[in-house]
Formats: sequence, structure tokens, C-alpha cells
Amino acid sequence: MIQFQRVAHLREYLQTGKSDKKVIGFVPTMGALHKGHVSLAERSNEVCDITVVSIFVNPKQFNDPEDLRKYPRPLASDLAMLTEAGVDVVFIPDVEDIYPPGENFTLDFNPGPLAETLEGEFRPGHFEGMAEVVYRLLTIVQPEKLFMGQKDFQQLAIVRKMITELQMPILLEMCPIIREPNGLAMSSRNERLSPEARSKAAIIYATLIESEILFEEGVPAVEIKAQAMKSLTNDVFSPEYFEIVDGVTLQPVNSFEDSQYVVALCAIRVEAIRLIDNAIWTRKE
Repeated sequence: MIQFQRVAHLREYLQTGKSDKKVIGFVPTMGALHKGHVSLAERSNEVCDITVVSIFVNPKQFNDPEDLRKYPRPLASDLAMLTEAGVDVVFIPDVEDIYPPGENFTLDFNPGPLAETLEGEFRPGHFEGMAEVVYRLLTIVQPEKLFMGQKDFQQLAIVRKMITELQMPILLEMCPIIREPNGLAMSSRNERLSPEARSKAAIIYATLIESEILFEEGVPAVEIKAQAMKSLTNDVFSPEYFEIVDGVTLQPVNSFEDSQYVVALCAIRVEAIRLIDNAIWTRKE
């Protein structure tokens, strides 16, 4: 596995691959890797000739400076995981490499309503920063294929819109959520949970499954959401939202008649740590 920090060095290396008609796959991450991230790299390995993984903790994606400060940065273990996964290239830039002083990288893209709901209500400005850094990374790597995880569904929806509107020649592939044995969606934040809370967090996925059954039975969405919020509230858990939406517009739906692509998404604070999860209840063919 080859490591790069400087943009020019990475571009020079990848240009050789492009000259040989090799397909480049890209997995953007903020490090603190787990099996979910590795699954993205493994998928890229399956369908691409060169897999590039970036590790960059983007300060523009954090609303809370304390959250940014506490974000784990276990670089040695991250590199070990990527090496074992057979990744070809890892890109580990500093902020100055991504945003060189004096240069303007203003992105001509507005996520619109996609960024105003769900996570957008609780993390204002987060998706603008996310879209900006993903666009910057894509212009640096110039991959043919981009791999992102379903767990960050709203983020993926916004990136898909950005790629479409800016007519970027990139195929975005969504990879499924990798879960812990109890159903908890794998996340770097899980490591900060106490063993007891991590065990109890199984209720998040269980609630998504139970809610899907009710939705299929025709129970009104408003009742399902209220019941889910109640189920996810206790002395340790504090849910921020549980929503049932169209997977493209992220607007609320009441039944399968309203959408051919229904997704349930939720965010819960557990011991002051924010966890998100989702489940796709139907997919448009």
C-alpha cells in the first residue's frame, strides 16, 4: 500500500494508472476505521483496478469544536486495516493540502431541502462542509467509481445530487450497513459507549425493524414515529428524530402509496454520544 499526503504526488501516481486505462475506485473517510469502512474498500477492490482511501478529519463537518477535538485518530490501526484489506493507495492530507491558503474552493452547489431536514435540523452547515470536501477530494482523485455507506444515507443522497447536478463522470455505489452482532450499526462513535449502553443500543435497529412491520400493516406513519420515539426514550437514550421519508427527496411519506423508495432514519443520543441509523423499507427498481 502506497501512502500520499501531497496532492501533486497523488495525482502524478494516479495519472499513470489512468494512462493504462485502469479504473479507480475511491472511498472517502475520516479515519477511526471499522469493518464498515473496510467493506467499502473491499467492494472497490472487487470492481476497480486501483482502490484509493482517504483519511481526512474535515473540520468543516463539525458543529461542536469539542466533538472535533474528541474525534479519534488511530492512524496506525487504520493503516493496518487498510493494508490487510488490500487497499492500493491511502491519501492522508493535512487541511492545508485540501484547502491551500489563498485559493478559493467555493462549490457552486446548493443541496437545498436535502440538507434542511433530518440531520440538517440538528447540525446546521454540516452538509455544506461535507459536500465541499467530498467535491474537493473527487477533483483530486478523479475516480470512476465512488463508494459510500448506507449508514450516512442523507450524506449519500446529497453527494448523489451533487454528482448529478455538476455532471461529474463518477458512478456512486451505496454499500450496505455493517452491523455489530446485536444489530447496532458500526460507527467510530460506538467505541465511546460504555459496555452497558453499547449492549442496550440494540434497541435502535430493533425499533427500525418493528416499525417496518407496522408500516407494512398500514399503520399511519405518525403513529409509528410516535411509538418509535417512545421506545427509544429511557434513562440512557434521548432520540432526536425518527422519520419515514422518500429515499430521493427525503420528504415525509405516510404509506407505500406515497413512494416506491421508503427509508426510515433516526438519530439518538446515548450517553451524550450521537448515533444515527436507517433502514430501507423498499427500493425503486
